[in-house]
Amino acid sequence: MIKAIVGANWGDEGKGKITDVEAQKADFVVRFQGGCNAGHTIVNQYGKFALHQLPSGVFYEHVTNVIGNGVALSPEKLVQEITEIESRGVPKPHVVVSDRAQLVMPYHIQLDSFEEARLAGKSFGSTKSGIAPFYSDKYAKIGFQVAELFDDEASIREKIDHVLSIKNVLFRDLYHQPELQADDVYEKLMEYKEMLLPYVADTFTMLHDAVKQGKTILLEGQLGSLKDPDWGIYPMVTSSSTLAGYGAVGAGVPPYEIKDVITVVKAYSSAVGAGEFVSEIFGEEADELRRRGGDGGEYGATTGRPRRMGWLDLVATRYGCQAQGATQVAFTVLDALGYLDEIPVCVAYELDGKRIDYFPPTPQLKRCKPIFEKLPGWKCDVRGIKTYEELPENCRKYIDFAEKAVGVPFKILSNGPKRSDIIFR
Repeated sequence: MIKAIVGANWGDEGKGKITDVEAQKADFVVRFQGGCNAGHTIVNQYGKFALHQLPSGVFYEHVTNVIGNGVALSPEKLVQEITEIESRGVPKPHVVVSDRAQLVMPYHIQLDSFEEARLAGKSFGSTKSGIAPFYSDKYAKIGFQVAELFDDEASIREKIDHVLSIKNVLFRDLYHQPELQADDVYEKLMEYKEMLLPYVADTFTMLHDAVKQGKTILLEGQLGSLKDPDWGIYPMVTSSSTLAGYGAVGAGVPPYEIKDVITVVKAYSSAVGAGEFVSEIFGEEADELRRRGGDGGEYGATTGRPRRMGWLDLVATRYGCQAQGATQVAFTVLDALGYLDEIPVCVAYELDGKRIDYFPPTPQLKRCKPIFEKLPGWKCDVRGIKTYEELPENCRKYIDFAEKAVGVPFKILSNGPKRSDIIFR
């Protein structure tokens, strides 16, 4: 059986923790898109970890962790992360890399930085991890696939010359930077070959065999629905599809085998990077929520940037769950809201003087204002509570209100950062 764990909103919903909890029952955890431009934070018996490239199943010895073909693979980061978690007492994880994954090259990271600097005030808020240039090259068919590292030298060098004939126009004429050298690129590719040798596998056959054998496979998504290039707040989106449906492509599994789509929703909203965010709040109100949110505050797991804060947006969340094909919701970080007398919730938008309850494309979204309803707070700490029935009445009312508006059962509730801070309904 295949389950996907994905985000409903702008990312940062707490997917890492939910994947970590679900991985206990899984045989495979697969990253199927994105790169090390976003992180998943996990707190367990070994400590607190921010994973960027590694799947969130690496803390379990029985799990095979797969870097799928849809991932933007940074070999240095992968090896560095494996070394780092082992140095902190985690047993050596079982990691395999698809031979069809493609490589984030140093020039992708350079181009990302150059372009953000060139755009200045109109920049995308990129993490400068090379993701947009990487996916641009993949679809322009000038990316390097892991399998190509094992080709003969003449073929590799011929491809490098072709790639550099395009890249050096940008380096020289648009960004006024020194040109790339073919020998440097070849040497870097050979370094990557050496690094990846222990991990490369035919993950397509591996996962198809696992499906036949009835194994449990978790697809782990990065970011959330509203950062999808088709269905998100375009153009302030990421460069690969963040939807569970893309898991069939980015992991190479049959789409009809994805039976369960756990869509993660945070009990309030947060976002990293630029783009439309209707329920956003500012000033002291935002600072207080940021301080109390997450585990040790709402700061990007990759960049350390303060996240933009907002109240729960039920319009965006309902849409995000529909885009994912959610079968259940994991509702996270409930514990952060215990300080509030009343909790504003965005229940609809006002667009050009009319009330709407659907999520429009960006040009209209820019003109939307939030319509808030206030729910009574519960004014106590809910960490440590193990059953839904034990939660304060107003906390249960908040959950039920959100569940009814979203139209998907809220089956998993997270009331603290630790693996054990979880309630199943």
